[in-house]
Amino acid sequence: MNITTDQILIFGVLVVTLVLFAWNKWRYDVVAIMALLFVALTGLVPPQEVFSGLGHPAVVTVGAVLVISRGLLNSGLVDTLAGYLIRVGDRPWIQVTSLTAIVALFSGLINNVGALALFMPVAVWMSRQSGRSPSLLLMPIAFGSLLGGTLTLIGTPPNIIIASYRGQYSTSPFGMFDFLPVGLAITLGGVLLISIIGWRLIPQRKKHESSPELFEIRDYLTELIVPKGCKFTGRILHDLYAVIEDEVEVLVLGLIRCGQLKELPSVYEVLREDDILLVEADSNDLRIMIDRTGLRLAHRTGKVKDKEGSGLGNLHLAEVIVTPGSSLIGRTATALDLRNRYGMNLLAAARQGVRLRERLRRIRFVAGDILLVQAHEDALQPALNELGCLPLASRGLSFGKPRKIILAGSIFVTAIMLIVFNLIPPAIALVGASLVMLLTGVIAPAEVYKSIDMSVIVLLAALLPVGQALETTGGSDLIANTFLEIARTATPQTMLAILIIAVMLLSNVINNAAAAVLAAPIAIKLATGLQVSVDPFLMAVAIGASCAFLTPIGHQSNTLVMVPGGYKFGDYWRLGLPLSILVVAISIPVIVWFWPL
Repeated sequence: MNITTDQILIFGVLVVTLVLFAWNKWRYDVVAIMALLFVALTGLVPPQEVFSGLGHPAVVTVGAVLVISRGLLNSGLVDTLAGYLIRVGDRPWIQVTSLTAIVALFSGLINNVGALALFMPVAVWMSRQSGRSPSLLLMPIAFGSLLGGTLTLIGTPPNIIIASYRGQYSTSPFGMFDFLPVGLAITLGGVLLISIIGWRLIPQRKKHESSPELFEIRDYLTELIVPKGCKFTGRILHDLYAVIEDEVEVLVLGLIRCGQLKELPSVYEVLREDDILLVEADSNDLRIMIDRTGLRLAHRTGKVKDKEGSGLGNLHLAEVIVTPGSSLIGRTATALDLRNRYGMNLLAAARQGVRLRERLRRIRFVAGDILLVQAHEDALQPALNELGCLPLASRGLSFGKPRKIILAGSIFVTAIMLIVFNLIPPAIALVGASLVMLLTGVIAPAEVYKSIDMSVIVLLAALLPVGQALETTGGSDLIANTFLEIARTATPQTMLAILIIAVMLLSNVINNAAAAVLAAPIAIKLATGLQVSVDPFLMAVAIGASCAFLTPIGHQSNTLVMVPGGYKFGDYWRLGLPLSILVVAISIPVIVWFWPL
């Protein structure tokens, strides 16, 4: 078999791309753009088609699904259900079963990473209340989100991609619920496996501190007065901080002047004689502050309390978790200027279930960190949205108004019905639903673009032309012919199993959407060579691309739980391998039954 120069080039591009994906030094969207530019410069993709991926229906649909997901989350629907979830009890198998099942269900209705991110704080809280390691719950719900994503067209990007490929080689793309028979079978089987024996296979190396509360506020709220003749009279609060910042950890929570309380005063507030500062500090830091500044103790002190009894008006104490897309990652609270920019105090931080004891201003945040913050109640949620953090259930969930739940649900269901009855193409229906959510206030204009993961959009837009180049150069034919050589001594069902396993292994080292883009043309050529329907082979690619259970890098859900769960790279296969075997064993007969060869 002769291999052309174009085929050598495209295979070289794919090999280098896969190596760079696995190396993970550069983000996968950057690697995808590099691959796109190379095939463009070498002429493997015509100039007019280089950026055609940006307008591809699959790319548009993925973006619309992410916006709709944000709208459904804003409505309060997920929070309401989470409020019921925390009452299930503290038996391990009950917690694992209920959380994994509800995450799987929502992963079929909204983006699976979004579903995981919303229920992950609940899992952290439940593990803390039960005195167990968060690793017991976080890996099961991450895998549950992957399984649930296979239920519908919009559950995960690979399904959207596979549906579009089917539209090119059949009378119509896969519909909204065409994935349901196979997806439901593997989801039920997977949740059952995780609930019965799977959670027992997860390493639990870390334990929470003995206290049921991660943050026990032992500091004191103390009133310090600016006495007559104090050197800070007429100077700004920032000057006071500058004198003590290298030695103590002190927060000024309020300023009382002429009997009026000003909460969270600006660091540029000018201090006056007889001003009273409400400061939070432990006894040692308080002593140093008094010695350094000349302030004096006022008439009373009191233990810091939560929002119901803090004495600070509308100030709200909340525990929040740092998500992978947060602007906090890699930065410090000082660099972000949380107080002046967001009206928020950082009181404490924890990582992997253990409270960090170092100076807060020096901590560089990572995904999964849990923070104790304080802010005005009406400003807290906007600040968290801006920073990319999620509130933990232990300090109270943010319940949506019933009107928003009904409105968002109605918009979503209407879009789904239009797709199911083939009245409007999925991309148009979902973009329309996104627009209606925007116009009705379910999602704010500023949230629309923030809800879209541009790295995924760019990845798809760049790789779709690369995948097309694999087909036009005959590269997919070459790979398919190699599989056909194996097929001479194997049944089509065996080839389906080989295809699922191959794509599954691929998706454990590269992004699942990329795996679907690269594998779909090969699956079509393979089915054509075997003279069987392309439907079961495309469905096999969709399942294989969505079930990356062996590593933390194959899917964002796996990456999201790695730090808060305290997992190591090699921990995932312990549960992931039996789950992968189960998925292959269940999916093959179900695919063949519902999508005959």
